[in-house]
Amino acid sequence: MGEVRIGISGWTYPAWRGDFYPPGLVQRRELEYASSRLTSIEINGSFYSLQRPSSYAKWRDETPDDFVFAVKGGRFITHLKRLREVEAPLANFFASGVLALGPKLGPVLWQLPEALEYDAGVLDAFARLLPRTTLEAAALARRHDDRLSGDRVHAETDADRPVRHALEFRSPSFASEEALAQLAAHDIAVVLADTAGRWPKVDRDTSDYRYVRLHGDRELYASGYGPAALDQWAERLRAWSVSQDAFVYFDNDVKGFAPHDAEALMERVGRSAD
Repeated sequence: MGEVRIGISGWTYPAWRGDFYPPGLVQRRELEYASSRLTSIEINGSFYSLQRPSSYAKWRDETPDDFVFAVKGGRFITHLKRLREVEAPLANFFASGVLALGPKLGPVLWQLPEALEYDAGVLDAFARLLPRTTLEAAALARRHDDRLSGDRVHAETDADRPVRHALEFRSPSFASEEALAQLAAHDIAVVLADTAGRWPKVDRDTSDYRYVRLHGDRELYASGYGPAALDQWAERLRAWSVSQDAFVYFDNDVKGFAPHDAEALMERVGRSAD
């Protein structure tokens, strides 16, 4: 049986205080609290800027032993460089502390901008640079450039573990059979993204696990998931878990639905597994 991980995209949302986060809970304990209720969380700060090894180590230490993080790849790679000539930026990303998560490192998410269309050559070159084990990631990290130095660098791993990658594309051009076959050939999971119809919603198995991002089924980032929708997702997860791991993250955070929907889905999946 595969393992199902359900959680949220990020955890620092002021509007959740006094709702999901109990009144009086200090901000520095929000990750500890969220990780006690959920089984995985996406680290989103890594998308906006390189984080510090000390931050990754702190997040590792504040969460339960069996917890797993997904880490969002940097927008410098995906949005500014647009996947081209990214060996040094990739080295910097993995040197910035990702490996300090140790056994809590889950999939690495690469989210592409809508304007970035499929190019077989660009995708192939990018995919070939991605490390597939933590030893490969550490070797890549040691090739970081002078943007990082001293305590900003963590280029070690305590063990050799697989490193999984997932791609969330927003251009319909990636939904072609050629692109999907190429992603499968490189063992990169296609993110099944529910975006209220804004971007492609592609349910295709291209790796040994499934990755889902739920941004809202009626209103992007804002609407909650009703009982019928959660029942359907629970059934889908149960079918996948017969043979695959699955990671599901709620990103409908604007009105605070994300953590509650995640807990409701966890309850359904647990109930269906009993």
